[in-house]
Amino acid sequence: MSAYDAIARLYDPWSSSVVEDVAFYVEEAVRSGGPVVELGVGTGRIAIPTAAAGIKVIGVDASAEMLAVAREQAELGGVTDLIDLRHGDLRDPPLDGTFPLVTIPFRSLLHMETERDRRSALTAVRGLLRPGGRFIFDVFTPGEEDIAETHGRWLEREPGIWERADWDIEHRTLILRVRGEDGGSEMSLAWLSVPEWRAHLVEAGFEVEALYGWFDRRDWDGGEDSVWICRV
Repeated sequence: MSAYDAIARLYDPWSSSVVEDVAFYVEEAVRSGGPVVELGVGTGRIAIPTAAAGIKVIGVDASAEMLAVAREQAELGGVTDLIDLRHGDLRDPPLDGTFPLVTIPFRSLLHMETERDRRSALTAVRGLLRPGGRFIFDVFTPGEEDIAETHGRWLEREPGIWERADWDIEHRTLILRVRGEDGGSEMSLAWLSVPEWRAHLVEAGFEVEALYGWFDRRDWDGGEDSVWICRV
């Protein structure tokens, strides 16, 4: 059972202000020509606009409840013929064949908490890409100010939706708790430095084509967020 099952109906209101990445991923999907594999598809926040742009999406998620919401949203958006949603783990996605683009948006790779998990995920992605295919994802490395402002405090992220971040700097892990009127959950994440991510990518057989500091394609300059475009 996924930690996201308990907040599947809370997820879209909780993340309603996160819109800056959608156009970026849709643009990259259109550029690829599709079909696109999105690992960690969730409620379809990015997959549905991608399908609306005419690109087929195969979405994989470990949360059956999040996928149920995604199916509803795809129906409402009139794009069910362009979205194939599958229940599975991004370390071993239930897919055959190769594709021009695989994405893992919204920091979902941070749920891979061990070196073994990260290697498994990257190996799985590598196996899904056709020659010349691209892998695009985003992650973060928290700054001291962000940790100080949020550590151990319940903050109202959206009206009636609260979140709490408990940071472990020594082990570079985060326990994130979310609660609202309809329930709550907690999840754990682990972060790496940009050089560590680069080393993992090279080891898995990727070439880093671009590294951005945000979805407007500005160069990464040491900030908390990193957006990676990789090629095989």
